[in-house]
Amino acid sequence: MQFIIKPYKELSVDELYEALKLRSAVFVIEQNCNYQDMDDKDKKAHHILGYEGEHLVAYARILPQGISYKEASIGRVVTSGNYRGKGAGKELMQEAVEQTLSLFKTNEIVISAQYYLLKFYRDLGFVEEGEIYLEDDIPHIQMRLIK
Repeated sequence: MQFIIKPYKELSVDELYEALKLRSAVFVIEQNCNYQDMDDKDKKAHHILGYEGEHLVAYARILPQGISYKEASIGRVVTSGNYRGKGAGKELMQEAVEQTLSLFKTNEIVISAQYYLLKFYRDLGFVEEGEIYLEDDIPHIQMRLIK
């Protein structure tokens, strides 16, 4: 997978469109979740786009400290259905962690993980904290990575 990492203002119209299309396909349609995916955090984020050839197959956004949490964070982690179970999500998250640590000069990352992906994030070194909570009717848990 080839990654492109850009702040919001440097995204092309096509890159932004494809990212939002993938997010909508998974978070709104596939997960049957009626919510406003686009938020003003997108404008403060760096966006990681994972391509196989010309096709966007994975995406995440990384946020500096003070936007979602007092720590830097990773969110909107998504992989196209055709690429799940093939390591694309792991590769995306490894890139997201590396970029977050480097760009935001930190050693700590906090995420809001969908609970069913607990093992996936644990395998990447994240540790859960607090209680399970509902976000848009989907069970989530806060997790932290310290490097």
